[in-house]
Amino acid sequence: MSPSHRATPPSRGALIAAAAVTVAAAVTLTVVVWPDGSGSGPQNGSASSRTAPSPSPTRSYPLSEAPRTVPAVREHTPARGPGWKPGKNSTVVAADHALADEAKTLAGELGISYRGETAARAGDVELALGKKGEGGAESYTLKTSGNRVTISGPDQAGVFYGTRTLVQSLAADDTVPEGVVRDAPDRPQRGFNLDIARKHYSAEWIEARLREMADLKLNQLGLHFSDDQAFRIESETHPEVVSEDHLTKAEVRRIVKLAQSLHITVIGEIDSPGHLGAVLKAHPGLQLRDTQGTARQGAVDISKAESAEIVDDLLREYAELFPGQWFHVGADEYQALTVSDPAASYPQLAVAAREKYGDGATVQDLTEGWLNDRAAVVRKAEKIPKAWNDGFFSGGAVTAGKDIEVEYWTGKEIGARPPQDYLAEGRKVINLNDEFLYYVLGEPNEFVYPTGERIYEQWTPFVLRGTEPVAKRYSKQILGGRFAVWGDFPDAQTQAQVAEGIRMPLNAVSQKLWDPRKPALTWAEFQQLADEVDTPDRSTAP
Repeated sequence: MSPSHRATPPSRGALIAAAAVTVAAAVTLTVVVWPDGSGSGPQNGSASSRTAPSPSPTRSYPLSEAPRTVPAVREHTPARGPGWKPGKNSTVVAADHALADEAKTLAGELGISYRGETAARAGDVELALGKKGEGGAESYTLKTSGNRVTISGPDQAGVFYGTRTLVQSLAADDTVPEGVVRDAPDRPQRGFNLDIARKHYSAEWIEARLREMADLKLNQLGLHFSDDQAFRIESETHPEVVSEDHLTKAEVRRIVKLAQSLHITVIGEIDSPGHLGAVLKAHPGLQLRDTQGTARQGAVDISKAESAEIVDDLLREYAELFPGQWFHVGADEYQALTVSDPAASYPQLAVAAREKYGDGATVQDLTEGWLNDRAAVVRKAEKIPKAWNDGFFSGGAVTAGKDIEVEYWTGKEIGARPPQDYLAEGRKVINLNDEFLYYVLGEPNEFVYPTGERIYEQWTPFVLRGTEPVAKRYSKQILGGRFAVWGDFPDAQTQAQVAEGIRMPLNAVSQKLWDPRKPALTWAEFQQLADEVDTPDRSTAP
């Protein structure tokens, strides 16, 4: 109360009238019909709250502020009240059986009990599913009122993200503020790409990154597990290609199971027709050689049927191991195309191109056809194929399938084109801009370790190449992005150093892929908040 209220006590009638005005004002501040009404909200929508927020009528509480989280919530309707924190009798309940796992996870994190599928009481957190179609699958509504929190969304993923907001808010401020959060990501694909071929990482290290990613609402982990240096996952179809240090299939299944519980999709990658050195070590007869007999590192001879047979065996095997909806087939840096006259240096490829695609076909066409053939194997396994942008060529007789998602990383390699070219063709693109998002161990070839500050202040999903953004009209085709670690010099950093080095870049990427607006916090403020909400054992372990 202000001093003026204490000096002149109002009449009982005036108090009642004032209270009525106060309650009406508070309700006006918090009633939002969204997404199925006329209110506003995040671009992709969210689940609607079943009832209007009911803040406390007391005037002793100021209007609440938005929860402090990474990434920031996109909409918060303030209210007056104490907010919520776990108390002596607090529990987590699930209104739907499908949310039992999310509820148990949250209860464990909060150190309170999971009470099952039952009605919520004062002091509880309730998880509930809304109607399908009321917002995107990753959208959610978090309502805090009357010493209770309700997190709802049209799908488990969105409800899970709401629990991340709750956990981070408690870590930052020891409370979840009164009011209603309505939140949804700006981009559907948000993630981390890890080269486990050049540098071996333990399953435990990868699992620690998954937990860190989940807290940041990242939803994809790409595993590049085959390259010139090594092949890092156990194989039953071709055990001869597997390196000594590798992940067993049991370990991969454990990683995938954890990822699924955290609503993260693990995407496997077998890069071909280049970067196959580990496979070629076991099958030297498939090595690409020029007319002088000189071998090209990592390049398979795509004129030989056996080359496709081995790669397709592996694609089918690992498409089954990774149950998500995508598989990455690589397609970058095929060395046959880096020489001045591919047909003269590799006549066997030129002959195969003409035999398969007609008299005017070139080595480029044969290479593009290889990409299409591998994509067909992935499609048959009910996966969406992904490939690196420098594997998509123009001006030839063969064109890459339009459904292959373009993972744009460079404009420097042979075959690479400006990002606008791919977008103008109507292709879907994922941002892995090597200027901002490539963490290359040892910093070779003028790479430098990217910083979270530069990503936070200068990068957006539209900045696909260099530092210049593409036109906003292509927004719907830019599906998101991933921050990537590559192991060119694997001993340059330990696993712990890599984990620490990528922590703030991942935080920044999370923010920029979730919320398209200019961040409200300065970099220093954002970094401090990231430290406050971070779980230390996840950032450095093991």
